[in-house]
Amino acid sequence: MENYGADLKADLHSHTNYSDGYYSPEELILKAKEAGLDYISITDHDNVDSYHEALEASVKHNIQLIPGTEISAEHEGRETHILAYFINTENEELREYLKNFRIERIKRAESIIEKLNELGIPLRKADVFKKMKGGGSIGRPHIAVAMLEAGFVSSYQEAFLKYIGDNCPAYVKKKNISAEEAIKLINRCGGLSFIAHPGKNLKDSNTLFELIELGVDGIEVIHPSHTETDIEYFRNIAGQYFLLESGGSDFHGGKINENSILGKYFISASKITAMKNRLFI
Repeated sequence: MENYGADLKADLHSHTNYSDGYYSPEELILKAKEAGLDYISITDHDNVDSYHEALEASVKHNIQLIPGTEISAEHEGRETHILAYFINTENEELREYLKNFRIERIKRAESIIEKLNELGIPLRKADVFKKMKGGGSIGRPHIAVAMLEAGFVSSYQEAFLKYIGDNCPAYVKKKNISAEEAIKLINRCGGLSFIAHPGKNLKDSNTLFELIELGVDGIEVIHPSHTETDIEYFRNIAGQYFLLESGGSDFHGGKINENSILGKYFISASKITAMKNRLFI
């Protein structure tokens, strides 16, 4: 992915084992450094607990770390992920919300496992939850990996396509915060809000423009699911509405995606400068 005229590379979308990523914060930081990245943001799903561990590693490996998270939200019944950057990870309101939402994630995972059992797939809860770091965010990827390792499916993708994907037999909807409240929460934590990977599910709807009206700060323009046409489209929208641009690899590692994806999807350091300028106007 071209870096639009800048030498410094920033990947602002990645995950560790504090949510559904494979690697520890330090392992991820090291891999980012090896991939030639200068900046990284760890955006674990509904979790900021990796930050201090990652910060220590970022200093050790000389890579700039931007505090972040990916908040599960919805707008008008459509699930929408909101990326948050430069948030105060110690904000009490944020931490309390995330803690309570992780409890809801556990309940949802248990319900999905029950449905799978009813479908004749004897997946054990212990085999799923052992994948989750203590205090981490459980999600469908943990279930998919456990199903694959137990031999119930032949691939990670099959678990979603056949059983736990949206509208599949074992699917259970998350109890998400509204996108409007997510944006306001990020704002109260001193951060910036970005619409995550809009090309995956928002391109052919009015949701993108409704989120802009709700006051989101930017759009994730660069993402593995975005074509060059998508990138140009979202960049034009960002320019039209005076929005910031973000981007990254959405790296998870393990059975979700390969290490080689790191360093391929990134934005330039000038985009980070624009974010800082927006924060300190």
